[in-house]
Parts: sequence; structure tokens; C-alpha cells
Amino acid sequence: MSQAPLVLISHEMLKPMQAALEGQGYRVAGRWAMEGVEVGEIRAIVHAGEIALTPEFLESLPALKLIACVSVGYDGVDVAWCRARGIEVTHADGLNAEDVADHAVGLIIASWRNIVAGDQIVRAGKWRNDDRMGPRPGLKGRKVGIMGLGHIGQAVATRVEAFGMQVSWWGPRPKEARWPRAESLLALAADSDILVVACRADASNRKAVDAEVIAAVGPRGLIVNVARGSIIDEDALIAALKDGRLGRAALDVFSPEPTSAERWADVPGTVLTPHTAGSTVDSVPKMVAHCLENLAAFFAGKPLVTPVPD
Repeated sequence: MSQAPLVLISHEMLKPMQAALEGQGYRVAGRWAMEGVEVGEIRAIVHAGEIALTPEFLESLPALKLIACVSVGYDGVDVAWCRARGIEVTHADGLNAEDVADHAVGLIIASWRNIVAGDQIVRAGKWRNDDRMGPRPGLKGRKVGIMGLGHIGQAVATRVEAFGMQVSWWGPRPKEARWPRAESLLALAADSDILVVACRADASNRKAVDAEVIAAVGPRGLIVNVARGSIIDEDALIAALKDGRLGRAALDVFSPEPTSAERWADVPGTVLTPHTAGSTVDSVPKMVAHCLENLAAFFAGKPLVTPVPD
């Protein structure tokens, strides 16, 4: 009788999936504890797509034929390199988009309306009545530019429209949409009070939100990132916040992760969350189930449920 397939979990963050995988009949190994593991038997990796899988590591697994990303993103995987070697890659296509969009809007409100700073003032006993006489503008009528109009970008657009905000977007490829597309990312930034980064990360947009784009958003503007930290030049962002060339930033993603507390200790105008936008009790079970479906299809020799697009 042949042994059950051996599946590798790529990161300790995904360790809670071990019981589910074993319940499906797989043998499971963790990359953090490879001693004694028969690497030649590993046929599939369960992966968090933002974490880099180097060619050197993948080449050490001669039987590998599938990387099943639990996440929507797969920017840590060189898909072209994998395909050239007969390794399939799958992901959780769009399954947490609504939750990520909710978080993006939460970051907008928390930053624009000083909610986090206000909470700190009350808790520190620094509440002064004259603080109320220097209010910020509201959200209605503000211009929101969205970088990337995929599942997340469209969900963000729909939500901010409900607040009476004006929406435009930019992406490298035109598409049918009810919101106008800017001529360029720089033009989008210059015409936006709030720039929301919601695109898929890849080599083409690494540090695309650079010093020039950041300056275009301006000293009264806000940049929100719920995509990947790699898309923003983080050093340029921090410098602009410190010298007042950018008003605010609200970030759920960083480069690298986890980011250090020291890096942000003296950076003004920030609201920061630890890459939790897409992690809810609604979306995570769906993403795990999707990963298991892709594994089952692969080992049964059936078409994959959600292979990454060409």
C-alpha cells in the first residue's frame, strides 16, 4: 500500500493548517523543522504567498509539482520560473476582497478623522476643549484614487462612494469600469486627497509609489496601503511624513514584515496595523478550504480550482 502524499507547510504562520491537512489524509512536514524529512517525497507546498520561495529552495525538492497559496497574493513565488519546471501555483482568488476593503475604509476613517490620535489623547489625560476648535475636513467630496481596480479596488470604490467621495483609479491595463481611469499613477496621485494602494504586487510595480508619487499626494493627503509593502518606497514615505511633504499614511503592509517598532517610533501622521486586513473569521476558513480543494484536485489528477492567471 502506497504512503499518503507528503505536503510541506512553508511557514509557521500556517501551522494551524496541519490538523486540517492531516484530516484530509496527507502526511505533513513543516519547513521550520526539516530534520529527518524525506525532501524527495514532498510533492506540494502549502504557502503564504507574500513570503519568498527561492529557486534554490524549490530546486531542493525534486518531486515538487504544486505550490498551493492559502493567500490571494502570490508575489513571493516566481510563477514563470515554476511553470518552466512543471510546478503549478494556485491561490485564493478574491476570497477576502470584501474584508480587505472594509479594513481599507477603516484605515481611511481612522487616519483622516484622527480617531487613533484622539483615543491616545483621552487615555493620556490630555483632553483639552480647545482641541475641538481645530477640526479637520470631513470625507464627503474628497477625491479617492485607487491603484489597482481588481476585486479589492472595486470593493473599496463602492464603499467610499457611499461616503460621498469621488473615485478614480489607475492600473497598467485599461478595463471597463464606471469610474474614470487616470493617465498615469502620478496623475492619479496628483488628483487625489487619498491614494489607496490595492493592486497585486509584482516585479513591475516594486516601489512604484516613489518619492514623486508621494509628493504628488501632498502635505494634506493620505496614502493607504492594503496591498503589499513592496509597492511603496517605504524610506521615501517615512522621509516625506517626517518633513511634512506627505500628510498621513495608514498601512497594513510593510517591507519587510514584521516591521520594527523602532522604524515608526518617531514618524508622525501614521496609523499602522499588522497585515490583518484580510484575516477574518469569514474569509480565512474560505481561503483554507480553497487551498484544500486545490490540493485534492492536484492529487486526484483533476484540473486545479484556481490556478494563478497567465
